[in-house]
Amino acid sequence: MVLSSQPAAFLTPLTAQEHSIQLNGANLVLRVSGALFWPARATLVVADLHLEKASSFWRQGQLLPPYDSQETLARLTDELRNIKPVKRVICLGDSFHDSEAGNRLQPDSRRWLEAWTSHLEWIWIAGNHDPDPRGSWGGYVMEELRDGPLVFRHQAQAGGVLNGGEVSGHFHPKAAIRVRGKRLTGPAFIEDGKRLILPAFGALTGGLDVSDPAIAGLFESGVRTHLLGRRSIATLSSGIVG
Repeated sequence: MVLSSQPAAFLTPLTAQEHSIQLNGANLVLRVSGALFWPARATLVVADLHLEKASSFWRQGQLLPPYDSQETLARLTDELRNIKPVKRVICLGDSFHDSEAGNRLQPDSRRWLEAWTSHLEWIWIAGNHDPDPRGSWGGYVMEELRDGPLVFRHQAQAGGVLNGGEVSGHFHPKAAIRVRGKRLTGPAFIEDGKRLILPAFGALTGGLDVSDPAIAGLFESGVRTHLLGRRSIATLSSGIVG
């Protein structure tokens, strides 16, 4: 089967700023920011922050504005202040763009991490860009976290039977649709009630279309794509064609 990045019909209007789903029996809230909230556990989940990606590019001679970390953390601050209550944060890997990214953080970004990780239970899931995201900030580093009906890991496990609902990141999913003759493209959640892949939360991240085999091959049927706009989420009625 092939995932379509341009399904035909909407299940929710373009005015919805969040959308609730069921994943293996757990009620989860998809946020227009790209964050995920699990009310029953007072848990906020984000994927692929890629902090200090711009400074990594500077070292390679690509001169990008060096404000991506501040922008990402400012957006995360908004989520932490607007969602009540949040007692735990799970970062699904690739929180830092490379193993030296933590050393390149600006002092204000470092202080931000130290303050919030001391205030909340903070879980750093190891990613392929940051297999050991330890630093002067707090938090616990894990390969994956199992909590009740859900398992949180960086990259979805291909093949086999899922042992619990799976929440992951890594692929930076995006989708595109046409609305009134205009093509709209943006980051997206994609899920089938058993597996959920989050969009990248970082300010400086690209994306992989949900029709790409790397993403499409993880799903069989009943797939829903939740496309993020600036202020709204559009949940698409079908993500499967063929």
